[in-house]
Amino acid sequence: MVQETEMMSLRSNGHRVGLYKTAILLSQITVFYNLLEGLVSVFLGLEDETLSLLGFGIDSFVEVISGIGIWHMVYRMKRDLAGDVDPFERTALQITGGAFYLLSLALILTAVLNLYHGHRPETTFWGIVISLVSIVTMGFLISFKMRVGRQLQSDAIIADANCTKTCLYLSFVLLLASAGYAATGIGGLDSLGAVAIAVFAFREGREAFEKARGKNCSCHG
Repeated sequence: MVQETEMMSLRSNGHRVGLYKTAILLSQITVFYNLLEGLVSVFLGLEDETLSLLGFGIDSFVEVISGIGIWHMVYRMKRDLAGDVDPFERTALQITGGAFYLLSLALILTAVLNLYHGHRPETTFWGIVISLVSIVTMGFLISFKMRVGRQLQSDAIIADANCTKTCLYLSFVLLLASAGYAATGIGGLDSLGAVAIAVFAFREGREAFEKARGKNCSCHG
């Protein structure tokens, strides 16, 4: 009976270790996907003079910093070291928060100037393509993170999944702005899309600073 209990405990521990490995892999995928998405979006945003796509790409770079902090957090959880936010995560969150605030301010100022001068992007085709790819990718990541978080009964991993929803919403904003311009030719839609992304960026910055102070993530969409 004792041996059977020990075997069940070992299987349970092995299952938890496997789930944490999956959580770490999901964090790694999030980081590297956002890095690639940022590079492509910024390049094409500059090439086509599409402000919403450019802002979306810069946002992805900031998400990389946040993702590295989450990756570090999940790794500590796997080693039973997770507790209060440690100095590495706190610094990453503060940098992330500041970067989001700067991005929000820059996007709003640029959008106002573009609206004033009547600027029109050359094309928003790539904005449509990238947003659709991002919607599918973020949808899968949210689903898997939620599943792992619930099985581990980890509020931190579930909060991470909820925060990933922000990326999903940003993708829908980019899609609406890009498709709207492609359908109507109204140049202001690109700038309005950038303003919407700026609002999300400001919210993400505020949440990053709250988490740095030890508060729970409030990314519930």
